[in-house]
Amino acid sequence: MVATFQQFVTQLQLEPETAEKKQKIGIIGGTFNPPHIGHLIIAEQVADKLGLDKVFFMPNAKPPHVDVKEAIDPIDRARMVQAAIMGNSRFDVELLEVQRGGKSYTYNTMLQLKLEHPNYEYYFIIGGDEVAYLKTWYRINDLLNLVKFVGVNRPGQPKASSYPVIWVDVPDLMISSTDIRKRISHHQSVRYLVPDLVAAYIVENGLYLNEK
Repeated sequence: MVATFQQFVTQLQLEPETAEKKQKIGIIGGTFNPPHIGHLIIAEQVADKLGLDKVFFMPNAKPPHVDVKEAIDPIDRARMVQAAIMGNSRFDVELLEVQRGGKSYTYNTMLQLKLEHPNYEYYFIIGGDEVAYLKTWYRINDLLNLVKFVGVNRPGQPKASSYPVIWVDVPDLMISSTDIRKRISHHQSVRYLVPDLVAAYIVENGLYLNEK
């Protein structure tokens, strides 16, 4: 009984420290139409340089700035993300926006995630081209209380912002989902541009064959 009671006391002493321990979590959102090697390299480089515990890829349900006709079903995009991150234990997928459906404001999404995971310290990863538009984001000042923004360099984009942004240098790879879709529609190879499992999913499901 003495040993059991001592273990109980020790547990009580350790619990407050455990409860306060924060995990550094990266979020990389997007359409992922389809996910490609560039997305993976960005996530890996940011995770490594900032010491993140995990990076969640968060596909959106309805792209806010993209013609709906250009984005395939969110379930297909989510499955491709799951295929893309296979084998990397530090990567995971966050399906909140896909499950919710419709257009989602980043503020609302991150507010819900913070409520569900109060011990997560979120790092929201965006491209340098997106940093310039932060002033247009819904409730940006409130969002800054929920996340730390991480900007990754883009060719020709200055690494500057009036908002607090952590800049991380990543290799400049001229890879885009738009170019990949066009290549597929013209029956051109996308090998090494997308992970093999993503390429297999695209072929098996006949995706992007009618891309204009």
